[in-house]
This record gives sequence, C-alpha cells and structure tokens, in this order.
Amino acid sequence: MILIAILLATLAAGIGSVWLAAAVLRLQLGGRWNVSAQHLLSLAAGALLATAFMHLLPEAFESGAEPHDLFAVLLMGLVFFFVLEKAELWHHGHENTQGPEAQHLNDPHGHQHGHHHGHHHGHGHAGDGPRPSGWALLTGDSVHSFGDGVLIASAFVADWRLGLVAALSVLAHEVPHHIGDLVVLRHAMGSRKLALTKVSLAGSATALGGMAGYGLVQGWSAALPYFLVVASSSFIYVALADLIPQLQKRLTALQTVVQIGWLIAGAAAVVIVSSLVHG
Repeated sequence: MILIAILLATLAAGIGSVWLAAAVLRLQLGGRWNVSAQHLLSLAAGALLATAFMHLLPEAFESGAEPHDLFAVLLMGLVFFFVLEKAELWHHGHENTQGPEAQHLNDPHGHQHGHHHGHHHGHGHAGDGPRPSGWALLTGDSVHSFGDGVLIASAFVADWRLGLVAALSVLAHEVPHHIGDLVVLRHAMGSRKLALTKVSLAGSATALGGMAGYGLVQGWSAALPYFLVVASSSFIYVALADLIPQLQKRLTALQTVVQIGWLIAGAAAVVIVSSLVHG
C-alpha cells in the first residue's frame, strides 16, 4: 500500500508539476491574475523551508539518532549540493540561452533565470551563443527528478503524512523550475507539444526514484533518519542558495510586502496541509 502511495505521489510531483507549469505559461505569467515567476519562487521557497524545518528535521531528531551525527549529515548534505551545483554550472553554464518567451522569468535588469538541475540556474541573454542543448537539460532534469523521488519515498516510509507534505513541497518548487525548462525547450525544438512531452518524460523519473528509494530505505531502515536529514539539506539548499537569491532585488514597499506574503503563504500551506492530514 505504501509503495502505491509513493508511486502516486511521485507521479503527481514529477509529471503534475510539468503540466501545472505548462498551464501557468498558457495563462501567461503576469496576466489576468497578476502572478509572476517571482511570486511562484517565493511560494516554493516558503514551502521548502517549512517542510524541512517543521517536518523532516523534527521527524529525524525524534527517531532517537545521535543529534551530533544528524547535524553532521545535514552539513555534509549542504556541501554536497553546493559541489553538485558547481559541477553543473561548470558543465552546462554556457548552454542555457533562452528566447524572448523567457522574459517571463527575467529580473528587472534583463537577467534570465532558468532553473536547471543540480538545483542550478543558468544566466544568459537571448541571442548570445548557440541554442540550448535540449538533451543536456533533459538529462539533468531526469537525474533531478530521480533524486526527488528518493527523498519523497524516504518521507513516506517514515510517515505517509510526512511523505504527502514532502511531495507537495517538491511539486511547489518544481513548477517555476519547469516553467524555465519549457521555455528553453520550446526555443530549442520549436514545438510546444514536443517540449511538454519531453519534460513530462523527464519528470516521470521521479516515480523511478520513488521505487528505488522505497527499496533502499526498507532494506536499510536504520538509515531512515539520515535520509530525512539529506532530504532536508536538499530543500534548505534549494530555498536559500537558489530561490531566495533570485528574490533579493530592489523593490517598492508594496512589492516587498507581496513577495513576503507569497513566501509566508508557501510556509502556511505546508502547515495547513500537515494539520489537515494529521487531523
């Protein structure tokens, strides 16, 4: 039963986030609802931080594992994701050149933010260099999705309600990520439908990661608290090193309040969903 729940949750997070991103693009960011990519990034950052600090880490520390060891794993996890991002930037840093549609993800100074795997975002300007390598992006997305699946499975094995919260948080932070992916691949392939299909296939790797994670954690149950801490380090790193820096811009007082409001809404959504499933 738990494996079925993992498969459904990972598919919803992996493929559902792609379709939701496509729907947001079709409705046009900044359109009728005045929702921008910055709002989505704020929402995702709040959800990730709340999941890590209010659910995953408390669950890990309540397991009885040595706190010193858990903090050491947390530190190593943060360093690992930093190194992973460095490797991705070195390998793909000059491949993500986006077309005019990517203006939805631009900052006020014209820098484009396409969230790439390893939790990295490439910076470039339309028209600079060759078109992006679609296969490189899809490969990175697949690895990223597989890792998310492992983390979701670890949370489900600890508690199905914790798994649900983790899956929703992954979905929240993947939406702005996939918006960037879809824009890049549309520009590279010239087809909206083909871009959606390929990013969806990459997202389906989340389910494969879920199955692998389930087998791994079940066979090594004593390591479950450490898997939860690794999941926390991933969420914390993405929020603090990747999402929030994109929000650190000079804004008006009203825009700042709105931005903070979206971040709080992301955290509040995680708390509300958790309280409902625990109720």
